[in-house]
Amino acid sequence: MPDAIFAHPRLAQVYDTFDGERDDLDLYLSIADELKAERVLDVGCGTGSLAVLLAAKGRTVVGVDPAEASLAVAREKDPDGKITWIHGDATDLPPAAGDLAAMTGNVAQVFLTDEDWARTLARIRTGLRPGGHFVFETRRPDRRAWEDWAAATGPLVLDVPGAGRVERRMEVTDVSLPLVSFRFTYRFLADGEVVTSDSTLRFRERDEVEESLAAQGFRVTDVRDAPDRPGMEFVFLAQRD
Repeated sequence: MPDAIFAHPRLAQVYDTFDGERDDLDLYLSIADELKAERVLDVGCGTGSLAVLLAAKGRTVVGVDPAEASLAVAREKDPDGKITWIHGDATDLPPAAGDLAAMTGNVAQVFLTDEDWARTLARIRTGLRPGGHFVFETRRPDRRAWEDWAAATGPLVLDVPGAGRVERRMEVTDVSLPLVSFRFTYRFLADGEVVTSDSTLRFRERDEVEESLAAQGFRVTDVRDAPDRPGMEFVFLAQRD
């Protein structure tokens, strides 16, 4: 089941505002251009930020996500119905449908077990045409991002269109490497409602990720830095046979 931050209707509506400027998507758009990808699979598309940018450039886009509330926000950004939205996960991708599969926002870290990660990689491979590419990012464990999260104890209050002022707090609740758990608490100041969302991420080492890709029929062609977060993440580019 997706975390409440994606699946709760009120949290899905405020997600984009708290997520801020999506400078991280520029890299994915440039890679799609670099590879001349015409058909793109946006895996874990969330509120559709990448998908709508890709479709605006004339690409055929399929967005898949298990959180219906996030997809509802995504569909609002696609009034002409240019994008195919699928409520599901990678196992629901159509076969041989994409030249490129993208997984943004560190979605790769939500797969906590080796089995779930391997199953996801295998289905993404099936969703790609022969020679298709897969690009995704994951945080570098050695940068210990959770320490920065734990230090940021103050509230963040933003004015969200349609929701008014909303306060968010973040708390790291457990560090049992390679797993890190945290909680977001949102307070909607207009009516006082409080909604919490608990999440756990897995921090994989670079060699672990490369081995898992190879085991599912991918060849790593490049490992890049994230230009908007230098030194913080690995950006993997892999190709299926």
